[in-house]
Amino acid sequence: MAIDVRVSATTEVGVGAPTDVRVSAPTEERHPGTTEIDTASTLEILTLMNDADRTVADAVAAVLPELAVLVDHAVAAIRAGGHVHYFGAGTSGRLAVLDAAELLPTFNAPAGLFVAHHAGGSAALVNAVENVEDDVDLGRAEAATLTPHDIAIGLTASGRTPFVQGALAEARERGARTALVTANPGAELAAYADHLLAPETGPEVLTGSTRLKAGTAQKLILNAFSTAVMIRLGRTWSNLMVELVATNAKLRGRVVRILQEASGASEADARTTLEAAEGQLKPALLSLLAGVPVADAVTALSVHDDSVAAALTSLTT
Repeated sequence: MAIDVRVSATTEVGVGAPTDVRVSAPTEERHPGTTEIDTASTLEILTLMNDADRTVADAVAAVLPELAVLVDHAVAAIRAGGHVHYFGAGTSGRLAVLDAAELLPTFNAPAGLFVAHHAGGSAALVNAVENVEDDVDLGRAEAATLTPHDIAIGLTASGRTPFVQGALAEARERGARTALVTANPGAELAAYADHLLAPETGPEVLTGSTRLKAGTAQKLILNAFSTAVMIRLGRTWSNLMVELVATNAKLRGRVVRILQEASGASEADARTTLEAAEGQLKPALLSLLAGVPVADAVTALSVHDDSVAAALTSLTT
């Protein structure tokens, strides 16, 4: 696979793990506008939720400058041989797994480029596993292989998850650049992060249900982060997914359509060129755009960091 998703195998709590913690975070506060949601009509419930959701994009927009800096560091790290590691538990961890897994069919990301570490073992992806998020040592163990070339991104809505704390602390000690994605601007774990991404999503419609606005904000940030990294690495051309892996009939049809839309070629020419490129979209596209044999397109891509834009410029100027 082109994506590595790792899950902690143990479900035991580390030494000293708290048995009862009162979390102080915006996500734990009561939303003043939804105190009567339990007696509202179905449409009223949905409207309250939709109104709340509308605020998330603006909250994420406020952290984009810091996110841009993180993207640039991640691109540089990957080009130096590093990797991106996500660390999370519960909803945050599941979102990390989803983001990493989708980079295979979308961008054909190299094996292990993005690694998602989800506390609690594979069972925790579909069922809650008690206590694992409170294990600092488990988080440290998950980050024990990181190097100074790597990027470690912790995800925790509350900003205090011990598993994430352990992972970021270990990552920083090993010289990796660290980031924290949270819905708590005053997060305890900010001290372990070189980059704090804390969109102010405020109280949830249902108090403490961070799979709602906080989770949506994390999904938006992960979408933006990984997509921007892939774009900066040259894994797109224009707004087209030119590293697409055609794993089913729909995607195979999309590959041909991309070739036609980008080059103006007929369907027959697109299919012929794609066959000559042994199904690889990038060299087929460059061949059609530059009007050169597929072999020349392959060579041009190899000397221009696999960037269609840069290779095209070299072949047409």
